[in-house]
Amino acid sequence: MSGAAAALAPDARASLGRILDLLASEPSSLTSVRDPARAWQVHVADSLAGLEVAALAGAARIADLGSGAGFPGLVLAVALPDARVDLIESVGRKAGFIRSAISAGRVVNATIVHARSEEWAREEPPDGGREAYDAVTARAVGRLATVAELASPLLREDGVLVAWKGRRDRDEEAELQASASRLAMALERISAVQPYPASRDRHLYVVRKSAPTPSNLPRRPGRAAKR
Repeated sequence: MSGAAAALAPDARASLGRILDLLASEPSSLTSVRDPARAWQVHVADSLAGLEVAALAGAARIADLGSGAGFPGLVLAVALPDARVDLIESVGRKAGFIRSAISAGRVVNATIVHARSEEWAREEPPDGGREAYDAVTARAVGRLATVAELASPLLREDGVLVAWKGRRDRDEEAELQASASRLAMALERISAVQPYPASRDRHLYVVRKSAPTPSNLPRRPGRAAKR
């Protein structure tokens, strides 16, 4: 267990332990890392690295894009019990696992949103997610400009996207910069982090919502990834 995970309160560690045990017993392969001992580092410690971003650590409402097996969203929900965390996942079996993980971990401040993010972002609160979030997170979802486009209509003005990426890709960064004004999303900083000793080339991209949502966002589902 990493230092960040060990610093969690005992009840938080117990909650995450139950989630990781469920992941280990899951028959379908939602992630290549299912062994609980390794998952504490690869999933939990990596997710907790996001708390180095003050705007995420202090967010009242968070959306986790393309949650997959539930990371970083479930970990952030456990670590930030006063925040509301919505885990957005369109794939049925993944959404089903997250629903079971929320129950197993007794994570009362986390909710699964089984929908495409573009659909969720079209609906006004309280029944939808348009401009409803202080922070949006994304881990292994897509290219930076794609993730920024999906995050923009979900974020309130001045909210932040925190994207977990690996080694820096100058082409991706250039795409994001070129899209900034069109998406009302401005790259604020890139932070190199090492969430556990064996991690390599992990970077967090912090992208701030700089203006009201452009009128053409969200586009039809799938369009952001095809551009």
